[in-house]
Amino acid sequence: MDRLDIMRLFMCIVERESFTQAAQDMNLPRSTATDVIKALEKRLGARLLHRTTRQVSPTPEGEVYYRRCHHIVAEIEESERGFSAVKPGGTLRIDVHGTLARHFIMPALPAFFAAYPDIVLHMSEGDRLVDPVREGMDCVLRVGELRNSDMMVRHLTTLHEVTLASPAYLESHGIPTHPDDLPEGHVMVGFQSSLRGRILPLEFVIDGTPRNVTLPFPIAVNAAESYIAAARMGLGLIQIPHYHAEYAIRSGALVEVLSRFPPLPSPVSLLYPHNRQMSPRVRVFIDWLAELFKPASTSSSQHYDQ
Repeated sequence: MDRLDIMRLFMCIVERESFTQAAQDMNLPRSTATDVIKALEKRLGARLLHRTTRQVSPTPEGEVYYRRCHHIVAEIEESERGFSAVKPGGTLRIDVHGTLARHFIMPALPAFFAAYPDIVLHMSEGDRLVDPVREGMDCVLRVGELRNSDMMVRHLTTLHEVTLASPAYLESHGIPTHPDDLPEGHVMVGFQSSLRGRILPLEFVIDGTPRNVTLPFPIAVNAAESYIAAARMGLGLIQIPHYHAEYAIRSGALVEVLSRFPPLPSPVSLLYPHNRQMSPRVRVFIDWLAELFKPASTSSSQHYDQ
């Protein structure tokens, strides 16, 4: 096997977590796959894989080698595709904000795969700002203001944010009419941002100026679904993009308050390495996302403002 085929075999073993399945995918005897990787480790002078009777996983050195292999193989494949009229294909690795993925991206994927059947999507979820080069990602989708980054940024849309509470909470704590009312007897559900490493305050725009308000909280969570669930249980005020609570608002489980003082809208951005030539599969995916988010908007909701 030449070095490129060895890289493909190693990548397949890592992705399939099995020598046997990778060997079958590559039409090789399992013994050949084992011998090739042993020879590779000997040549590199590093152990690349942890082997057990049930699973194979990369060592730290193996993870680094895998990312480098992925980059090299992808560049070669895209160079070859550039000389043909074949539609973009190959593996596309993205890291996305989970709720955006489930609400916007996942429902539209069948149409994307119908248009680009040779693209295989590897999608991970998170809200930390990953290093796409180091972690082998082609692009990253994030919500909110971004910290300084050396990545290219494409703005996709802006999400309208709302302040919500359950009817039971409002009956117990009263209906606030101004953010200044909140310190007197109101509480919030704390949201622990893994990106910022702290509990986020509530935010309101008053006379054009953003103001942060931090309230006592009986519970703090770090997942959006738990955040909404706590609000539905009457545990406090929350602030989230309207789309994420649309069903709860329509059903009356949550009610918008303080709509005259909305939080700042949250930008949705796509990030990708500036020093990497954009492959056709990444380009078509980015353009597809841009079209997908164009109609992203929210409708007005019922509220209890006075």
